[in-house]
Amino acid sequence: MPIDRVRELAAGAGLDLCGAFAPTAEDWVRPGALPGTIVLLGWAGSRGWPSFAASPECRDGRSDPLDRWSRRVIDDMAERCGAIAIYPFVGPPWLPFQAWARRAGGGFVSPLGLLIHPDFGLWQSYRGALAFREQLDVPVADAREHPCESCADRPCLSRCPVTAFTPAGYDVDACAAHIATPAGAPCMKAGCQARRACPVGAEHRYGAEQTTFYMRAFLAGRERESGR
Repeated sequence: MPIDRVRELAAGAGLDLCGAFAPTAEDWVRPGALPGTIVLLGWAGSRGWPSFAASPECRDGRSDPLDRWSRRVIDDMAERCGAIAIYPFVGPPWLPFQAWARRAGGGFVSPLGLLIHPDFGLWQSYRGALAFREQLDVPVADAREHPCESCADRPCLSRCPVTAFTPAGYDVDACAAHIATPAGAPCMKAGCQARRACPVGAEHRYGAEQTTFYMRAFLAGRERESGR
């Protein structure tokens, strides 16, 4: 299967090919044969959002619409490519998508803990992957330097209204509690203020509809975890 054909199928499904690599035993946490190639699929910037926004999953009112959409379109791709579909939201064991992205040259770890891409900044996400038995002719991994290394001010670390990002890590509870209040309306409507402060890839920031969707999903997930 030529990698360009996989890229075409991804584009037709509303996804981006976000990197590919030949895994080693250290990369693969599930039992069974080691794939020859893992191709990462997701969204680089906001251009794939309309495909999901127009889908039946987005409009049916049921839970986990984005995960269900991802499974439908990527399962279809897998069948057409003769590959196995795998997902970051299915486990345990949970698959190390962020580590895979770094292996594929798809990003670096930012001060916020999110992956940052030299072009798309913090505005990328991984919806799934295809595992091929054979080794594909994969693109050369991006060899550019970490974009945060040349950022002296690092505004991402000072913009959070509740200082949820510290050297100790990300205070999820403080973040969620703030977003759920009227004071958190700017974060709910425009997105994480720390994330938006990053100058890298600012032109690829998510729109209001996409941002609000993610924030509501984040709060719903926290409520499920707390048993409320």
